[in-house]
Amino acid sequence: MFQTSGPNHDFVAHRCVWVNGPVIVGAGPSGLAVGAGLKRQGVPFVILERANCIASLWQNRTYDRLKLHLPKQFCQLLDFPFPEEFPEYPTKYQFISYLASYAKHFDINPHFNETVLSAKYDETFGLWRVKTISTSSSDIPSEVEYICKWLVVATGENAEKVLPEFEGLQDFGGHVMHACDYKSGESYHGKRVLVVGCGNSGMEVSLDLCNHNASPSMVVRNSVHVLPREVLGRSTFELAVAMMKWLPLWMVDKVLLLLSRLILGNVEKYGLKRPYLGPLQLKDTQGKTPVLDIGALEKIRSGKIKVVPGIKRFSSGKVELVNSEVLEIDSVILATGYRSNVPSWLKEKEFFTEDGIPKNPFPNGWKGNAGLYAVGFTRRGLSGASLDAMSVALDIAKIWKEETKQKKKTVAARHRRCISHF
Repeated sequence: MFQTSGPNHDFVAHRCVWVNGPVIVGAGPSGLAVGAGLKRQGVPFVILERANCIASLWQNRTYDRLKLHLPKQFCQLLDFPFPEEFPEYPTKYQFISYLASYAKHFDINPHFNETVLSAKYDETFGLWRVKTISTSSSDIPSEVEYICKWLVVATGENAEKVLPEFEGLQDFGGHVMHACDYKSGESYHGKRVLVVGCGNSGMEVSLDLCNHNASPSMVVRNSVHVLPREVLGRSTFELAVAMMKWLPLWMVDKVLLLLSRLILGNVEKYGLKRPYLGPLQLKDTQGKTPVLDIGALEKIRSGKIKVVPGIKRFSSGKVELVNSEVLEIDSVILATGYRSNVPSWLKEKEFFTEDGIPKNPFPNGWKGNAGLYAVGFTRRGLSGASLDAMSVALDIAKIWKEETKQKKKTVAARHRRCISHF
């Protein structure tokens, strides 16, 4: 290790580390699942995580009332079921506890506070060079270059918040935040809040605001599928999975929309226009998840959540909508989603798109060239990530074991030659 002066610090420590196995970027559920799979195969690895904890999205960037949208059996990682006492839809705190137990069970110890600056394949040596900046050990930052044969990208589809630009927002003057920073509606009592976005986050934030006696207006700019979370006491997702074993996707969509109409009624009269494509087909082709209603629709029907069209511009304490209606508001919450951050650090153009998503769709988007892998980009939630993690771990383990076996044979042959010369 050596030190040199840096632009923002008096000294920056530099070191180079050889990893006899893969480097995994990201310590969320996807990265942990890959690590567990490799542990079972006896393959060493290093997990790099920019935050100071596992599952930082869940721990630091979710609202308090969040629960898993799907039943727990569809969200558990491989070979590690949820505790029986957990409810069918665990809370975020229960899920975080589950992940902590998972990491402890498989003895997974990520390198925290270590941000990947770049990852590039060195064609000359056939190795990956992963450069990071770490502040975990002291106040003096440390630049580390990891050298490895395999790189697993497990940062997921939701690594960075999306912040659209709106005309006049700088002149608004009220409180503006992204939904990732929203915790509870407790401080919004009596406030007029504009919630921008109508996905699961937008719906749940609006519902939470209602429950804390705020007055939310929810911006619905595009069409959206709203489905009941359960049908006759059974998970809608579970029902869809069962039907897809026997019926084509388009027919399952037809059934889901019919059931939705019977249970929820005609949601379009409340300003929630349905997309042309069915909910599963839309998810499959564009990655847009349908909203599973947990109470927001009732508030919309009663008028406690006001559905409004797109935004034209903001001004001091006000927002003008595309239909020329002007609302006086106190705060803005941007439930405008997330995106991948892969393009900002991975120097590779064949496997990932410019948006940081594997070009090959599920189930073939987990393996690239030259030892590059991806987990958590399937648009199929935790169950899809778990399946990809298993594929990645088994694939790396097979190659690693073959190479390790060959190295042992080479060492043994050299040893025999030395003895014969002696």
